Amino acid sequence: MNRTPPSAEPGAAHSGVPRGPSRDLYAAGTAVLLVTAAVLVGRHIQGAGRTLFADWPPLLASWGPHLGPGTPAAVLVAIAAVAYGPALAARLPWRALVPLTWGTAMAWTYSLALVDGWHRGIAVRLTTPHEYLQAVDRFDDIPATLRDFTQHILLGSPDHWPAHIAGHPPAAALTFVLLDRIGLGGGGWAGVWCITVGATACAAVLVTIRALADEALARAAAPFLVLAPAAVWMGTSADAYFAAVAAWAVALLALAVTGRSPWWAGVSGLLFGLTCYLSYGLTLVALIAAAVMVLGRHGIRGRPALLVPLLAGLAVVPTAFTLAGFNWWEAYHLLVTRYHQGVGGIRPYGYWVWANLACTVLVTGLATAAGLRQTGAVLVRRRRDAPGRAAEARLALLVSAALLALLVADLSGMSKAETERVWLPFTLWLLPACAFLTLPRGPGSSPKFSTLPEQGGPPRTGGTPVRAWLTAQALLALLLNHLLLTRW
Repeated sequence: MNRTPPSAEPGAAHSGVPRGPSRDLYAAGTAVLLVTAAVLVGRHIQGAGRTLFADWPPLLASWGPHLGPGTPAAVLVAIAAVAYGPALAARLPWRALVPLTWGTAMAWTYSLALVDGWHRGIAVRLTTPHEYLQAVDRFDDIPATLRDFTQHILLGSPDHWPAHIAGHPPAAALTFVLLDRIGLGGGGWAGVWCITVGATACAAVLVTIRALADEALARAAAPFLVLAPAAVWMGTSADAYFAAVAAWAVALLALAVTGRSPWWAGVSGLLFGLTCYLSYGLTLVALIAAAVMVLGRHGIRGRPALLVPLLAGLAVVPTAFTLAGFNWWEAYHLLVTRYHQGVGGIRPYGYWVWANLACTVLVTGLATAAGLRQTGAVLVRRRRDAPGRAAEARLALLVSAALLALLVADLSGMSKAETERVWLPFTLWLLPACAFLTLPRGPGSSPKFSTLPEQGGPPRTGGTPVRAWLTAQALLALLLNHLLLTRW
C-alpha cells in the first residue's frame, strides 16, 4: 500500500476540484441554517403540542449555562490540540500517533464530561430509570434471563425492561452485568468503561484510513477525530462503547483485506457479531464493511481464504445467544412495537427526519460539513487515475458508505430524536472527511498538511485554515457542553 502523502506526489497540487475556502464556508453556512431551522421549528412544535419530547430540540437537552471542574481541563486540551495537534500528527512515528490519539480523545471526553462534575457527568449517567444499570440484579441467572428476555420487552408485559434494555439486544446489558461480576459495579465504573473504550474508536478509524487510503490522510484526520464535538456524547453513553466495538470490527477487516493476516478477518467477524447483539440498528455497519471489502487491495473475492475466518467469527456471538434461548428477530419485532408504544409513536416523523441531520451537524461540527462537500467533489469531479487521487477517492467512498448507513437509519423511522448518541457509530466515520480540508486548494498552492518526517524536511502543517477549522470544532463542543444540560 502506498504510504506517500498525496500532496507530495507529482501533480498533486493540480486538483480538478475547486477547493476555494468560500465553498467550504458556504457548506458550513448551510449547516448552520439547518441547525437554526431545526431549533426554531422544533421549539414551535414543542411549545404548541409538546410532541417532540425534547426541551431543546433537536437535541435531548435543556438550557442551563454552567461551569464545572472539567472546564479548565477542557479548555487546555482544546488549546493544546489546536496549537500542536496538526504538527504532532505529521511528525510523530505512527506507533506513537495511534495511542496518543486515543489518549488525547480520552482527555477531551473526560474533561467535557467533568464539566458537569463527577456525579452528574459520569457516575449517575447510566443509572437513571431508563438505563442499563437499573436491571443488573435481574441477571442473577443469566441463561434463564436470556430465555425470558423477549417476554419483558413490551410495555404491557410483567416487569417490562427499562427503555434502553428493551431497546437493545442483551449483549449491551450483559456488558455491565459482567463488569459488576468482576467487582466494577456501579455507575462510576460503567461510565469509565464507556469513555475509555469509546475513545479507542478514534484509533480504529486511523488504522482503517491508513490501510485503505494512505497514511498522510490518516494523519490529517487525526486532530479532527480527537477534537470532535461528538465527545460531548461519548462521555457518558453506552453508544460510545458500541461505536468502538463497531469501529474495531471495521478496522480489523480493513487490515485483513489489505494483505495482513487472514486471522484479523476472524476477529473482525467476532466483533461484527457482537456489534449486532449490542444494538439492532448497528446491522447497518454492514454497509461500511461492504465498502471496506470493495476498497481492500485484495478484497474478499481476491482472497477467498478470508471468508472462512470471517464467517466463523461472525457466527460465534449469534450462535451463543441463540443456543442460550434469545431470539434476535423476535426481539427486534417486539422492539418495533415497544418503540411505537412509547414516545417513538408520538414524535412526528416529518420533523425528525430532517432535524436528525441537524443533530448530526452538532455532533460532527462545521468542519465535517465542509469536509463532506469536498468528499462529494472528490467522487464527482476528480480523475481517480490521476497521481495521488486514488487514496482520496478511497477515503471518500468510505465516508460515503457511513453517510449512506446514517441516511438509511434516518429514513427507517426508528431514529426519531436522540440521534446525537444513537448515531455515534456512524457519525464517527464522517469525521475523516475533514482530512480533505488539509489538501492543496489549487494549481501551485502549498499543501496545508504535508511531508512526513521520513521524507526529509520540516512538516508543513497546521496552516491557518486547519487550525481555524479545529478551533471551530472545539468551540462548538465547549459551547454545547457549557450552555446545555445534555441527557448524556
